Amino acid sequence: MAEEIEEVQKTFKELGICDQLADACDKLGWKNPSKIQAEAIPHALDGKDLIGLAQTGSGKTGAFALPILQALLENPQSFFACVMSPTRELAIQISEQFEALGSEIGVKCAVLVGGVDMMQQSINLAKRPHIIVGTPGRLMDHLTNTKGFSLRMLKFLVLDEADRLLNEDFEKSLDEILNVIPRDRRTYLFSATMTKKVKKLQRACLRNPVKIEAASKSESTSMVFTRTCDATRFLALVLSNLGLKAIPISGHMTQAKRLGSLNLFKSGQYNILVCTDVASRGLDIPAVDMVINYDIPSNSKDYIHRVGRTARAGRSGVAISLVNQYELEWYIQIEKLIGKTLPKYPAEEAEVLLLLERVSDAKRIAQGKIKDGVGKKRRNRDDDEVEKDAEKYFGLKDSRKFSKKPNGGRGSGGGGGGRGRGRGR
Repeated sequence: MAEEIEEVQKTFKELGICDQLADACDKLGWKNPSKIQAEAIPHALDGKDLIGLAQTGSGKTGAFALPILQALLENPQSFFACVMSPTRELAIQISEQFEALGSEIGVKCAVLVGGVDMMQQSINLAKRPHIIVGTPGRLMDHLTNTKGFSLRMLKFLVLDEADRLLNEDFEKSLDEILNVIPRDRRTYLFSATMTKKVKKLQRACLRNPVKIEAASKSESTSMVFTRTCDATRFLALVLSNLGLKAIPISGHMTQAKRLGSLNLFKSGQYNILVCTDVASRGLDIPAVDMVINYDIPSNSKDYIHRVGRTARAGRSGVAISLVNQYELEWYIQIEKLIGKTLPKYPAEEAEVLLLLERVSDAKRIAQGKIKDGVGKKRRNRDDDEVEKDAEKYFGLKDSRKFSKKPNGGRGSGGGGGGRGRGRGR
């Protein structure tokens, strides 16, 4: 799933990058800076704090790594910069890119992530690396328990994928880290979306930042079809946790909420609509660039209505269906109806597996949010029922004057096995 990087016709030297680092870029095949690099690097070299809104694959790692390495060349010291990432996989990738860019100047990096022996990481820290890359939880573990390790001399802090760093798993560790590092530092914050929590973090730890938006002005639009209403909400939450702008629409929503979701999608505030077949016909939705059948329909004619949402009025479009072994019969019926064999969508297993940890985290967070929501609804429903009973039997409108014994102990059960997805069509 390689992402295209929009290039701007400037050279790294023209942006102010020194010869050694510009040569390193050339060796990596970076002939020209990407859009986010071209806009961020000059401000970073001027000593500004940065907020960068950019998707994965936009070249944002280079946008913060190059200014940090150039500053390190001018003022070499250990524990010079710290980059925080939400996943082990991303932390390792960032470290590898720092080492590749700094190979000619002897840059040393240490990766601090969970799932790896802390003793070995402590040995690496004892070698006093220039760059620390890690997840907030493991970084805080080392700040608390590893003798001789501190970030009191830190010059640069980078919060990569900040919208994901600010979930409930990392928020406490992140607050603790911000309390023990110097206030006199440069801070770069990169995020796919500008959420309320990201804005709050911006106010707390950045000083007069320069905001850079490198998102494409004309984002592609997609509709993702699922079989059930519950699946629309779950999948929209998963996509949102991955930094994508997804919103659900289903028959479980009130008419007002359905129209609200539809208007947000049509206005471009969200570019992914996760829906049931309620949106395959009858709704005023403009043509979209892609239709994804996350669940293929049991009725072949519904397939026609779904994919008819793309490639309208002479525009190009694509429709992709995910098929497992239990849906094969429906899939064959669709091919018979349309009179053609659908081509297999090329998906490299190695590229898919690179995203596995990130997607698993997003699913886990989505399941937690749904479980919490079910619990709240249950509690609200119980309160409503008690109030109605009080009105009925006692003629009172305010049942809170009477103490209620809490209901005992069953929580809402979450879980269920994941579906095995077969070939993409």
